[in-house]
Amino acid sequence: MDLSKVKMVVTDMDGTLLNSQHEVSAKFFFLFEELRKRDIKFVAASGRQYNSIVDKLDAIKNDIIVVAENGAFVKKQDKELLATPLDQDTIKQTIDLLRNIEGIHPVLCGKNNAYTNGSSDAFLNKLREYYSEFSVLNDISSFDGEVLKIAIYHFESSEKHIYPWVKHLESELKVKVSGESWLDISHMNANKGYALQYIQEKYGISRQETMVFGDYNNDLEMLSMADFSFAMANAHPNVKRASKYLTTSNNDFGVENILESMLAAKQINR
Repeated sequence: MDLSKVKMVVTDMDGTLLNSQHEVSAKFFFLFEELRKRDIKFVAASGRQYNSIVDKLDAIKNDIIVVAENGAFVKKQDKELLATPLDQDTIKQTIDLLRNIEGIHPVLCGKNNAYTNGSSDAFLNKLREYYSEFSVLNDISSFDGEVLKIAIYHFESSEKHIYPWVKHLESELKVKVSGESWLDISHMNANKGYALQYIQEKYGISRQETMVFGDYNNDLEMLSMADFSFAMANAHPNVKRASKYLTTSNNDFGVENILESMLAAKQINR
C-alpha cells in the first residue's frame, strides 16, 4: 500500500470524521494544514446539508470541496459544481407513499434550506444537529421548490422500519440507508460515487490517487471510486466488505491515523 501516491482525500462526516459527539478533532485540523501544504485536495462528502457541513469545517471551508446531500449538491467556496435534483412528479409520488408509514419524519432537502412538518419537537431537536437551516411547514406536500433529496428519519431503525416500504423504488431512484435512523431517496445520479467521479475528472485525479473513508451504505459508491478505500471499525458490514482496508473507529481517530501514515509516506518519498 503506497500511500505516497495519494492526491485527494475524501471522507464522510458522521460516523467517520466526526466523533460520537459530532465533533471534528483538533488533530484533524492540524493534519489538514499538512495536506494543504502538499496540495492534496480534501473533499467532505456527507448526507448532511451543505450549511451543516461547512459549519463543522468552518475554519477550512474556503480550502475544501463539499459534497452535500449524499452527492446531490457539490460546491467549492461559493461556486456550485454539481446539482442533481428530483423532478416534481417523483417528489409528489414519494410523499404520497410515505404517508402510509408510521413513526417516520420526512425532510425535503434543498440547496440552502430543508423543509419538514412540525408535529414532533423531539424530531426537530434531532434535526438541528444535521440541518443548520430548515423551515417547518404545515404540510410538506404543499412545497413546490427544488428538492435534491428526501431524507426520512425513524427514531428506532431506518433499515427495519422504512427501507421495506420503499425498496421497490430502487429501480428508478437511489434509495440509501444512510445511518441507523436515516434513509435517503434521491435521483439515481445523486450519490457520492457519481459526485466523486465528477470531481476526479474535473481535477485530473485518478482513483489510484484517491483515498476515501466511510462507514455507512451511502458511502459504498464513493468507496468503489478509490484504490485507497477505508472502512471505519464502526462501519456497517456492507462497508467493511466493500472497502480494501480497515481503520480504527471514528472515536479512535480512524481518519487521522491514516492521514498521519500517508503524510509520513510522502515525506519518505520526497
